[in-house]
Formats: sequence, C-alpha cells, structure tokens
Amino acid sequence: MVAGRPNTAADHIETTRLALAQLPKHLRRNVLIRTHSGGGTREFLSWLTRPGRWLKYSIGFTITDDIAAAIGKLPATAWTPAYDAERQVRPGAWVAELTGLLDLTGWPKGMRVIVRKERPHPGAQLRFTDIDGHRFTCFVTGTPGGQLADLELRHRRRARAEDRIRAAKDTGLRNLPLHDFPQNQIWLEIVTLACELIAWMQMLALHDTDARRYEPKRLRLRLFAVAGRLVHGGRRIRVRIPAHWPWARPITTALTRLHALPAPT
Repeated sequence: MVAGRPNTAADHIETTRLALAQLPKHLRRNVLIRTHSGGGTREFLSWLTRPGRWLKYSIGFTITDDIAAAIGKLPATAWTPAYDAERQVRPGAWVAELTGLLDLTGWPKGMRVIVRKERPHPGAQLRFTDIDGHRFTCFVTGTPGGQLADLELRHRRRARAEDRIRAAKDTGLRNLPLHDFPQNQIWLEIVTLACELIAWMQMLALHDTDARRYEPKRLRLRLFAVAGRLVHGGRRIRVRIPAHWPWARPITTALTRLHALPAPT
C-alpha cells in the first residue's frame, strides 16, 4: 500500500513506481494504492488502471461543485452507517455512492465515487463545504463490489501514512541540520533510507511481536541501544545480547529471522 504527499500527478506516478519496485514481482499485482485527494487526477488514475497493471486503488477526491450538487440530490435512504476502526457502526457517520449522479466521461472505466458525511468532533471548525453541520469527504475506487462502509473504512486506514511521517520526523526529518541545499538533500535521502530499513525490518523480523509497532524513540530505547558484543569463534562472528536485557528476546528473534532470509536477487 502506498500513501504519500507528492505535488503533481507525475510525482504520484514516480512515487508509486518506486514503491512497487521494492516488492517481489509476483506480488506487484496484488497491491492497493491509496492516496489523499492530491492523487485524484485523471493522469494518475489513468496510469493506475492501464491494461495489464492490475492495481487496486482507493484515492481521495476533491469535492467539486458538481459533486456538491449530487450530494444534495441524495435521498435519505441512500445513506448507510459508516464503521469505526473495529468495523462497528459509528454513530454520526454515514456513506453513500454518487457514481450514478455524476458525469464521469474521461475517467477510468468502472470508477466509483463514494462520499462520507459525519458530524465534526466537538470543537472542530466548520468549513464552507460543510452542509447542515456535516463534514463531507469523497474518494474513488475501482473495486466493483463490497459494502460501502467496508470500502470507506479501507480507504480511511490510509491515515497510517501520518504515523510514518511522525516516525520520519523522529528519525531526522524534523530539522535540516546542514547549511547548503544539496547537503540537506543528502540528509533527507539518508533519513528516507533509515525509515525504509526500519519499516522492512519490523515487517520481516518483528511481525508477530509488540515491537512490530514500535516507533523510532521506543526502538532506540529498547532494541537499538542495547550494549551487545561481537564475538569471534569458529570462523564466525556472533552478536551476544545481555540475557538480563528486558527486550533481549525480540532482538535475538529478529537477528535470527534476518539471518535466515535468502539473499536478494
């Protein structure tokens, strides 16, 4: 799954291409692409749905005047309750489909437009696009079936991208420490590489432990800062982790799993 904040359709395409290149070839046809509304462009969606690509998508969509007018035409019976993160009915939130009320000429075949309305949380400021005290958001998908509430929940889970951004800030993205622009570019490349290494390490080596969800500060405290020792013997180099360290087991488990991975080809 890909979720990002590039500036143009070309940036979205390049980001998605680079992300897919990290996956084994046999898995590249079973990928869901999710972005915020910046990805809701004809160029990007056309690229995603090109014949032979076989990508699924769930893309945020800007509410235009036509969409706002279509929302106003929806009967009360068109709305169904939305779900919370536990797939339980969430009070004060509903979803409906707008596809049949819009002219989607020029957009990918089979594209569906789904809208969510909800009561803003207490203290939230209303926007000009809010109607009757409700906040509206839209997304598009090519998935032909499924309950609207399930599709909307699947899309909303892209908010995990915000967690990755927060983790990147704790890995060095918060400040640009160097003087010149090219130097800071190199710094950001290093930060990006560190974030990717952490993400893949947690996915491959810590997938069934609590450490799978650790963010950088906790990883540094519990796993990365342990005083291990390199021991030479039998023509091999071993890492010894103090047995009294409270998180020694996740560390040794991760090292064993990473060592057992086949070499990349």
